[in-house]
Amino acid sequence: MAKDKNQGLDFDSSNLLLFIVRWKKPLIIITLAATVLSAIFSAPMFVTPKFESTVIMFPTSTASISKSLLAKNNNSKEDILSFGEEEQAEQLIQILNSDEIRSRVVEKYGLMKHYEIDSTDVYKQTKLFKEYESNITYKRTEFQSVRIDVLDTDRLLAAKIANDIAELVDSVKNRMQKERAFKAMAISEAEYAEMKAYVKELEDSLNTLRGMGVNDYESMSERFNEAYAKAILEGKSAAAEKLAVQLKILSQYGGAYVSIRDMLEHEKEQLSHLRAKYQEAKVDAEQTLPHKFIVNSAFPAEKKSYPIRWLIVLVSTLSTFILSLLVIIAYENVSKAKI
Repeated sequence: MAKDKNQGLDFDSSNLLLFIVRWKKPLIIITLAATVLSAIFSAPMFVTPKFESTVIMFPTSTASISKSLLAKNNNSKEDILSFGEEEQAEQLIQILNSDEIRSRVVEKYGLMKHYEIDSTDVYKQTKLFKEYESNITYKRTEFQSVRIDVLDTDRLLAAKIANDIAELVDSVKNRMQKERAFKAMAISEAEYAEMKAYVKELEDSLNTLRGMGVNDYESMSERFNEAYAKAILEGKSAAAEKLAVQLKILSQYGGAYVSIRDMLEHEKEQLSHLRAKYQEAKVDAEQTLPHKFIVNSAFPAEKKSYPIRWLIVLVSTLSTFILSLLVIIAYENVSKAKI
């Protein structure tokens, strides 16, 4: 019984080879026809060749210019020269996929016309975006770099688009960052100006007290008290009266002098801190640095990258052969079932 079971499951390669030999003539004809037709229809007269240009670049770290160059006690001065990691590479790809870059490339090179899309078509934007995405692709490599691939029927145009897209990364990212940086600079400038005016008021108040004779409350109070006591002991009433007037002024305005003086010292420290913050914000808002390191720039390709004719012919031939074989097997099984 086990023998019968094994015979029922027996369909080895010899049976398949015999089957192919028995149907070799139609299989050969169909396969050769598929080979010839795929070779013909993948020719340039039917499929327009496309050339590929590639840019490879590394993202930079996200450290700001001010923190990398101006900030005190910064132990990461080399950040400005360091390559970004996975997070920065993903951010770079997101920027590359932005509508701003796509719109600027489409407008600059007239891709609507170049891709032969009817400008009066209701779905022209959808068709344009699909064509754009099929010809321009971005991906992160295993080395955390970002690769820009551009396919086009014009080899020179493909290289120009790839290089321009790489340049647009700086423009778009700078625009995004400067929107925030200018607001930060405006806030820092306002705070700095307000603190500067307040310090000026304190200095004016202190100068007014100094004009009244209060220059150094602690030392003057000590000297005047000693002199006043000595004048009284020596019976110098005129000198004692003058010293009494000075002591009265000191007692009346000395507390204000000390308070304003100490406050001014503290506020000047805050003013210095705000000035440093303002200078950092100003640098971030007004200065720019590249946001990528170009490893390979794009150049016009010498050979077409699409279509790969030998691959099309090979896949078409194998697919046709396998499909024909399955159809013949199904035909035989159906014929046997009818009998």
